[in-house]
Amino acid sequence: MIEGIQIKVCGLTSFVDAELADGLGADYLGFILHPKSPRYIPLAQYRSMAARLPERKKVGVAVEPSLPDLLAMKDAGFDRFQVHFRSELPLPQIEAYSKAVGASKLWLAPKFPSGVDVAREWLSLADTIVFDTFDPALFGGTGRTGDWPKFKRHRSAHPENTWVLSGGLNPENVGGALTESGARFVDVNSGVESSPGIKDHERLRAFVAAVRGAKGA
Repeated sequence: MIEGIQIKVCGLTSFVDAELADGLGADYLGFILHPKSPRYIPLAQYRSMAARLPERKKVGVAVEPSLPDLLAMKDAGFDRFQVHFRSELPLPQIEAYSKAVGASKLWLAPKFPSGVDVAREWLSLADTIVFDTFDPALFGGTGRTGDWPKFKRHRSAHPENTWVLSGGLNPENVGGALTESGARFVDVNSGVESSPGIKDHERLRAFVAAVRGAKGA
C-alpha cells in the first residue's frame, strides 16, 4: 500500500517484471489466464513460475471460467480470482463462482455499458468489484479510461465493498483519476508497458511515484 492506496500490477508474464512490481510496493500481482488476451499465460506456465514469484498476493484473471477451470486456478495457489463477465450472465453462475472460492477472494469485473449500474445482487457475492472500461468486444485490456464519476458514485453508495479502478491508467493520468474518482485501489496494465505483457520499468516506477504524489487526493 502506497500512501493508503493499493496497487495491482496486471498482465505480468515474466519474473523480472513481477520482481520489480513487488519491489515498488504493489499489493497484488495479476496474471491473465484468458487465451484471447495478448498477455495470456497458460495455467501450466503459471504453475511452473509460482514457486519463484515474489511473496505478494497473486490474482488469477479469467473470463467467465467454467467451474472446473476456476477450481484449477484455486488449486494452482492464486490468492484472489478476478472474473470478467457479461452483465447478463445468469446470477446462479456468479453465485457458483462465489461459493467455489469464497466471497472474500472473488473479484467481480462486470462488463456493463455506461447506462447500466452494478447489480445490487452481485455485491454480496464478492467483497471486491473491479470497475473496468466498457467495450462491446473486449473484456478489459482496452487501454482507455472509464467513467470515473460513475465509479465514485458506486464506491460512495456501497462502501461495504472494495472498489478497484481499472482501465487506461498510466503515470500521466493516475493522479487525476484518484482525485476525480476517490479510488483507493487502482489496477494498472497497458499504461506501463513497452509491448503487451512486457512492462516498461521506467513507466512503472513513474506510475508508483505518481500514486505517491497524489496522496492528498
